[in-house]
Amino acid sequence: MRWLYQPSPPAQVAALAQTAGVSPVTAELLLRVGISDVQHAELFLRPTLASLADPFLLKYLDRATARLRRALAAKEDIVVLGDYDVDGVSSTALLVSILRRFGASPRFIVPRRMEDGYGLSRSAIDRALEGGRPGLFIALDCGTNSRDEVAYLVSLGVDVLVVDHHRSKEAPMTSGILINPHAHDEAGDDEWRNLCTVGLVFKLVHGLVKELRAEKDEIAHSIKLRDYLDLVALGTVADLVPLLGENRTMARHGLRILQNAERPGLRALMEVAGVRLGQTIMPVDVSFRLGPRINASGRLADAALSVELMLSGDARFCRETARQLDDFNRERQDIERAITEEAERMVETQYRDAPGIVLYADGWHPGVVGIVAGRISRKYHRPCIVLGNEGVLAKGSGRSVDGINLIEILTECSPLLSSWGGHPMAVGVALGKEHLDTFRAAFAEGITRWTQGRTNQRELTIAAWINAEQVNDSLMEELDLLHPFGQGNAEPIFGLRRVVLRQRPEVFKGQHFRFHLEDAQRRRLFGVAWKMADRIPPLGVPLDFAVELAWNHFNDRKLLQLELVDWRPSE
Repeated sequence: MRWLYQPSPPAQVAALAQTAGVSPVTAELLLRVGISDVQHAELFLRPTLASLADPFLLKYLDRATARLRRALAAKEDIVVLGDYDVDGVSSTALLVSILRRFGASPRFIVPRRMEDGYGLSRSAIDRALEGGRPGLFIALDCGTNSRDEVAYLVSLGVDVLVVDHHRSKEAPMTSGILINPHAHDEAGDDEWRNLCTVGLVFKLVHGLVKELRAEKDEIAHSIKLRDYLDLVALGTVADLVPLLGENRTMARHGLRILQNAERPGLRALMEVAGVRLGQTIMPVDVSFRLGPRINASGRLADAALSVELMLSGDARFCRETARQLDDFNRERQDIERAITEEAERMVETQYRDAPGIVLYADGWHPGVVGIVAGRISRKYHRPCIVLGNEGVLAKGSGRSVDGINLIEILTECSPLLSSWGGHPMAVGVALGKEHLDTFRAAFAEGITRWTQGRTNQRELTIAAWINAEQVNDSLMEELDLLHPFGQGNAEPIFGLRRVVLRQRPEVFKGQHFRFHLEDAQRRRLFGVAWKMADRIPPLGVPLDFAVELAWNHFNDRKLLQLELVDWRPSE
């Protein structure tokens, strides 16, 4: 693994540290995310909800709130269709909750992955209309590229509102209202381009509540929008959008609200996921504990169950449903494990040298191929698309690695694809099986052009070099201000030079090891290395350590812990 470190100018580090009142280490971390002055540093370190911009700066949001107000005033039937991932589920739960507060009784539907496919499909629409033709149909986290489906609804006399953040491959739809910063090339829209759908829905309900408060509406005045940021944090973290700007503000406050989980559904979900109530919630808890369980019903059954969980106030129903989602997640893990093993064998025997990996098998479950793609891309440090069988189509998901934009790559391959869309790091893809070999070659060529033939050597970015004496509670307090870490604000990896281990690390569970080292004052620092028992560092020789810093909560105590990422002999 190649270690990379790009030092910030010492004068800039010193100036920012002095004006912002932080340590030089924190100043260097701020400079790495583009923060170079005290005003922006203060906003980044202590983001306030008051800093959120006027929602009506978002294009067409005024049209959307006007249509919602007409629907509420006339007590129209409203149908909400949201995608089956965490962003779609949290978006649906947020909007339905607010509409219910205003006295509406919206029906909601989530596409069934195996029956309806992705997004605003005709079969999902037909299922939504079984309960009657609504006056207003709202599509969340899908619909940007569904011109024909929107036109069909409009032809039935149904007004359509789409709130989505997926890239548009065509001109924006004209027969409905579309809120999507990626579809409208507007000056000043940069602030909104990183919002996922639940962030855009929060903007929408903020605008609605703001207008009704101006008219002295009592319900609007009783709504505390802050209380809905737990749902915003779930979708924002799970959808891998950059945790900068307003995403960072909403996620930071939302994770704090999630920590105490007032929603019975979230409390029950946290219990089965092993997330302790009252303990600090990190993005990793959403990504690896809560999110997969919310997603599991959509992958193997009906994601409407997850929406029901978010909305329900019935503690018994929530406990039973959370356990059901946990069971789905275990089943998903078993299926995923088997497919991953088969996929890895394919890579090793057929595609070991491919710059970009495309895998397909008839028996692979479409509901888990995205997770498998993520595992393969991380293991081999290359973009990967994993496809399963869907009739005449090969259909699945792709995941990328830092620095390679899958949207740009797939744009070049689009003539071969029946459908595709997503984000730079994660995409959905469908194509005729007869095009698989051609697509595999085109995808590899696109990756080669993008990387200009560079090797796929794994790289490790060192955020700052520190000494052991600097690893203390004061530094940890400043790092807490930099949370939440995620896309665009990566958790910092620190370099420690010339570490000397005096005692052999202790291996546990056959895969991991614990270690400790001493600083210049003979103070002990304790650490852990996950899944590195096959690379135990030698004793008595100078080593460079790459570590993350974390609090370890154990027996109601909070202990500072080094988490070893990599080590190498010191120069």
